[in-house]
Amino acid sequence: MNPTQLATHIKRTAHDLGFSFVGIAAAERMEPEERRLEEWLNAGHHGSMRWMENHFDKRVDPTKLVPGAKSVVSLLYNYFPADDSPSRETPKIARYAYGEDYHTVVKAKLREWVGRLEETIGSPIDGRVFVDSAPVLERDWAARAGAGWTGKNTLLINPKAGSYFFLAELISDLEPAPDSRIRDHCGTCTRCIDACPTEAISPEGYLVDGSKCISYLTIELREAIPEEFAGRMEGWAFGCDICQEVCPWNRFSQPHSEPAFAPNPELPNMGKREWREMTEEVFRRVFRKSAVKRTKFSGLRRNLDFLEG
Repeated sequence: MNPTQLATHIKRTAHDLGFSFVGIAAAERMEPEERRLEEWLNAGHHGSMRWMENHFDKRVDPTKLVPGAKSVVSLLYNYFPADDSPSRETPKIARYAYGEDYHTVVKAKLREWVGRLEETIGSPIDGRVFVDSAPVLERDWAARAGAGWTGKNTLLINPKAGSYFFLAELISDLEPAPDSRIRDHCGTCTRCIDACPTEAISPEGYLVDGSKCISYLTIELREAIPEEFAGRMEGWAFGCDICQEVCPWNRFSQPHSEPAFAPNPELPNMGKREWREMTEEVFRRVFRKSAVKRTKFSGLRRNLDFLEG
């Protein structure tokens, strides 16, 4: 196959497995993303996530992560739920965490996809697949590949379907025809900036102080949540979707069709009382396969107690 035919085949095979959008970029050292990342880290916007300081060269140069890499294929997998009631009433959890952990679900899809590609190509692909599991600047690569643009809330926004997507990549020696970037369509809109209750998004947009983000405070932060955020959490006990909820482009979001992302049957029916009286046994049962288990029961209890003041 020539590069154009290979690109078409890569995308068609991915779509067959449920990926909504696929884009391709040449594997090269990233500029100006490298400078932005360095400035962001130097400003301490990563909070206590010290691991983000590691493997800097691999983050900005995919050929350091996968020697011999020629391309980065970015894939988007929809997680927008048909029933988003667990994100409507306090305590709330982010929509991405309703069902099974996306790392497991999407990684399995990627492996099947690569297997199908290898069958067609007739030889092994020298590369690696990633789902938020290595030093890869996923949103930047997806933007380079034309799968969307980086919005003022710093999330990838696709003009046809919004931002409720998991991002994944194949970095490999394949050389399909690359795609072109698409232009930024945020315009003068400031809804995400105005809506963020902790002022994590800079007034000009395109920069998030992670140490102020509710998702960071409820998931990544291991210490006590600083008192300065009391009364500003908007009811979020795990993650936060505010900047996505107010984004006009998410009016185009469509419910996913992935059975693994269906919530535990108990979750939509949990009211304030059920959350307040949750035991560790219930936590393990309801969130056994969910990303919520990352906080552990003690972490979720801390978040719930903080919301109650």
